[in-house]
Amino acid sequence: MKKSALSVSLVAVAMLAIGASPAAAQFPGGLGKIAKGAQQVKKVADLKVTEAEEREIGQEVSDKMVQEFGVMQDANVHKYVTLVGRVLAQASSRPNLDWQFIVLDTDGVNAFAAPGGFVHITRGLLGLMKNEAELAGVLGHELTHVTEKHTVNAIQKGDTVKLGSDSLGASGGMGRALIADFAQQAYKNLLDNNFSRSDENEADEKGVALANKVGYNPNGLINALNKLVERNKDAKEPNGLFASHPQMKDRLANIDKAIKQNKMTATATVQARYAKFITFDAKPASQITLVAAGSRGLAGGSEEKKPAEGEKKEAEKKEEPKKSGGFGLGRLKPSSGTQAQQSQTVASGGARGVNPDRDAVGGPIKTKIPVKIGPNDIAEFQKGITA
Repeated sequence: MKKSALSVSLVAVAMLAIGASPAAAQFPGGLGKIAKGAQQVKKVADLKVTEAEEREIGQEVSDKMVQEFGVMQDANVHKYVTLVGRVLAQASSRPNLDWQFIVLDTDGVNAFAAPGGFVHITRGLLGLMKNEAELAGVLGHELTHVTEKHTVNAIQKGDTVKLGSDSLGASGGMGRALIADFAQQAYKNLLDNNFSRSDENEADEKGVALANKVGYNPNGLINALNKLVERNKDAKEPNGLFASHPQMKDRLANIDKAIKQNKMTATATVQARYAKFITFDAKPASQITLVAAGSRGLAGGSEEKKPAEGEKKEAEKKEEPKKSGGFGLGRLKPSSGTQAQQSQTVASGGARGVNPDRDAVGGPIKTKIPVKIGPNDIAEFQKGITA
């Protein structure tokens, strides 16, 4: 026994002498591989972001979106949007993601796709569109941002997130701090609609192809974009959705060219079913209640910019509901919250010089609507995609 114990001790001493640890003795080659992996990841661009990490980033982004804008508390609307989205998702290049479709409770016209399968669309955008083909075009565009990993890839190519001492996990993967940094940057990029021209063009072309593939008229996205053009015709800067995309004239021409070159000929618009579930209209941009500039870290300082007396009166005029135009939502009240939060809310875009569709106030309820959908539900819904 003494001889055996002495042998073990001598082996341990020998290992320490050559720089090996007792842990390395227990996991021969394992720690060396981990160390090598960590050494290879010297910058964010070197990371191999796994699907699980992508999902974790997207979950954090989605939670931030929900806290910022609230969730529309209408189960029927959520189920309807989810069915359209799931039909598209199962025909996409990543059908097995745990896709979630969330309707945000804000009058701003916008949509956001977070990594890992989280697609958000606002109540305002649903009210602006008038048929299922338009919805499919927009959701197809957002789905493509996810399937092609545009957000994560853009962060890795950029210089906004740095590796720190606690960035990597034990196996060389992303640590919690790095995932949080990615989520924060992704959230900001999505609010600012900060995608490259090539990413936007790819999302357009693959989005309309996806819509066409399941039977929707591919011109749905073009029609939705034209509604945005009409909505923003008097704006000083592009509003909300697609604000940073290529010039709209060129963009529409590119989509039309792709439709013709790839012989996309599906015809379904499904207007009646859309009208059955989306029974509200978008509110004019001039009537949208806004969050103060800077409170989301998007522009300006963190304090509320108070309008001059003349601007205030002009804002009050703009806030009065129009007597015509078909918009029936009425005036949006500020969301509930602390007095400090409410002090950052201003009644009209005209007095602020900020972006109504991007900076719109969100609803007070932050609870997601659970949606249970099975293969039979999707198959039955898909039968209704007819001209």
